[in-house]
Amino acid sequence: MGWRDLLETEGSSIVLPWVGGRSLCSGVRVWSIEGVLPKEHAWVKFQLTGRKARVMEVCYPEPDSLSQRVVGYLVGDRIMAADVRVDPHPKVIAAYSERVHLIDPGLDRFVRISAGRAQEGGPLVFIQQEMPLGPDVEVRAAYYDRKATVDDVPGVTPALDAAFRMARWQRIEADRRRAEVEIQLRREEEARDQEARRRDLLSRLGDGASRREMAGVDFEAAARAALTVGGVTYLEYRRSHRPEEMVVRFRLDGRRFECTCDRRSLRILDAGICLTAHGDDDDFERGTKGDSFFTLESLPAVIRQADREGKLVVFRHVD
Repeated sequence: MGWRDLLETEGSSIVLPWVGGRSLCSGVRVWSIEGVLPKEHAWVKFQLTGRKARVMEVCYPEPDSLSQRVVGYLVGDRIMAADVRVDPHPKVIAAYSERVHLIDPGLDRFVRISAGRAQEGGPLVFIQQEMPLGPDVEVRAAYYDRKATVDDVPGVTPALDAAFRMARWQRIEADRRRAEVEIQLRREEEARDQEARRRDLLSRLGDGASRREMAGVDFEAAARAALTVGGVTYLEYRRSHRPEEMVVRFRLDGRRFECTCDRRSLRILDAGICLTAHGDDDDFERGTKGDSFFTLESLPAVIRQADREGKLVVFRHVD
């Protein structure tokens, strides 16, 4: 036992961000987490006993415990540091940005945020939205006006330009996927008597064809069954602004994700993560689209593989 252990008394506690695993770190201190882990990533109050920690409750953030702060622009769940000086091409943004954990929901596009770490080299955790110092509003307006660039906006930094180009690229890919799926659905669609098949379909949700038939009758039942195949937990769904699209949320390995799929085929329209393979061409609009290759059943495995390989880029953060 070292002198640090002697400072721990029975019943002492600490509030820190938990983003997975059974190690708890603060500065140079490290504890091993015992017992039941939280269901989702969150700020958590831990009870400390020696070098052991045990979950007490999920609580409000205490950002003052974070150090090594970084300020930059939010792109999905990643931060592009404000002082970055790189080619803002979307295919390199993952290499020059970093994932941010526990982001507040509802943040607008291209906002400046600050994030920090509980220990040196640890994951970045969201602290707060910062006051805009540049043409954030003008860049946001250019995005909503579907402009190709922000070259006409004075004062745009490389980091803000990178955020704009990545968001525009993601929207172009989503529009293309929708167009592809609409063409496919027009070829496949046929009239169905939904209510007459409902009871039969409920008994046959174990196969893909039945799940797709059920999606036309009871989308929630079909989505829940499809995500169960992928080994994740269905949370909720809502209708998109397009009548044939559904937005689905699910929990995977302690983290929430959101995707958009076709209401009948369960084919992914917008995975919420990067699924485009780029070639050597500098024109990022020519990427090979991957979302429509997957369904609600197969998407979880793709997310897990990308996370294991350190290539996961999330566009739609819901943590």
